[in-house]
Amino acid sequence: MSEGTERAWLTILGIGDNGVNSLTPPALALMKSARTLVAPRRVLDRLDLPSFGLENCEIVPWTMGVKETLEFLETRRGTPVTILATGDPMHFGIGATMRRSVGADEMLVIPSPSGFSLAAARMGWSLSDVDCISLHGRAAAGLQPHILPGNHILSLTSVGRTIHEAAELLVSRGFGKSRLTVLEHMGGKEERIVVLTADEAGPHDPDTPRFADFNVLAIECVAGEGASILPPLPGLPDDAFVHDGQLTKKEVRAVTLSALQPCPHAVLWDVGAGCGSVSIEWMRAARGAKAVAIEAEADRRAMIGENATRLGTPRLNIVWGRAPEELADLDVPDAVFIGGGLAEQGVFEACWQALKPGGRLVANTVTLDNEARLAQLHADHGGSLTRIAVSRAQEIGRYRGWKPFMPVTQWAVQKPWERT
Repeated sequence: MSEGTERAWLTILGIGDNGVNSLTPPALALMKSARTLVAPRRVLDRLDLPSFGLENCEIVPWTMGVKETLEFLETRRGTPVTILATGDPMHFGIGATMRRSVGADEMLVIPSPSGFSLAAARMGWSLSDVDCISLHGRAAAGLQPHILPGNHILSLTSVGRTIHEAAELLVSRGFGKSRLTVLEHMGGKEERIVVLTADEAGPHDPDTPRFADFNVLAIECVAGEGASILPPLPGLPDDAFVHDGQLTKKEVRAVTLSALQPCPHAVLWDVGAGCGSVSIEWMRAARGAKAVAIEAEADRRAMIGENATRLGTPRLNIVWGRAPEELADLDVPDAVFIGGGLAEQGVFEACWQALKPGGRLVANTVTLDNEARLAQLHADHGGSLTRIAVSRAQEIGRYRGWKPFMPVTQWAVQKPWERT
C-alpha cells in the first residue's frame, strides 16, 4: 500500500446499478470497514447493511446538496469516511468535486464503469469520438454547443424531464429528426432502453413520466432543412445574438478571439461586455473556459443572460457595474478583453495589474481618441497594433455594392512573465 493510500481518510467507491455485485473485492472490503458511510438513499435501499457487519457504522443518507455535503464531510476531516457514488466518481462525480477542497493524498478512489462507458458499450460507440457532457443538476442549455450535424453525444441526466428539455432544444434548432436513446438503470434488474426521435419526445408530463431519473441520454444529431448550425469556432453569425447594435461584428470577433487565445479552464474578463458575444464565444471555444462579463447597462445585462442561455454558456458570470470599480473581487484573469470603457480612468491599469503573468490583453476601439490611447499603450508595452476593415456586399437598387463598417483598431499584448 502506498504512502498516499495510508494517509487517505476519505474513500470514494464507485458502485453500479447492480449494487455490491459491481464492487471489486478490495472495494467491498473497504466498504465493510467503513466507520461513516455516506450514500444516496436509492443505493442504501438496495444494500443489506447488516449482512456486511455495518451495525456500528454511522450511515448517512446522501440527501443533502453538494454544498451541505461538503460542509458535513469537513466536520469528519481526518476520520475514516466512505462514500458510495454511482459509476466513476472522478467523471462529473463527487470525487472531482471533493478534489477541489481535499488533497489527492487524502483520498482513495476506486471507480466502477461510468455511465458513459456503459452507454458507449451498449450503443457501440467509441468514447473517443463522442461528446461526453453532464446535464445532472445543470441547465439543459449546456447541450447547445454540441448540437452539430452528425455529432454523437452522451449526457448524464438527473431527472426524466431532462429528456424532454433536450428534445425541445434539438427541435428548436432544426434537429428534430435526431435519434435519442434513453438508457435507464444500466447493469441493474430494471435496465430499460427507449429509442425515439426528438420530434417524438413531446412535452414533459409530471403526472405520467415517461423516463426514469438518473438515466444516460445518447443523441445522434441529424440536421434538417434550415437547421441552425452554430459551430464552436469563433465567429458566430451576428444574428445569433440578441443585441442593440453594441456588438463586435463576427469578422472582428473571430480575430479578437484568435488574439485572446482561449484555453481550457482559463478565465476571461470581458470589460464593457455589451451583449456578451466575446464572453460567450470564449466559453464555447475551450473546454471548461470561464468568463466574467462586466456591464453597467441593465438592458444589456439582460441580453447577455438571454444569449448565454441560448448559446449554451449558462454559467457565464454576469457582473453589474463599471470598471475599474467592479474588478477588485473577481477571479484572477488569464485574459482580458476591453471592448468598452477604455477611456475610463484606471480601467487599463486595473486590468493590467490583475492579469496573470503571461496572460493576454486585447482592446478594440473605433474612435480616434481611444485609437490614440492604444497607440500610446502600444508604445509603452509593445504587442501588436492592427487595423481591421470589413465590408459586406449588399443590394443597392438593381446592383450590388460594398457596405463598409467602421474600421476597428485592435491592440493585443502579452503580459511579461515574472523573472525569478
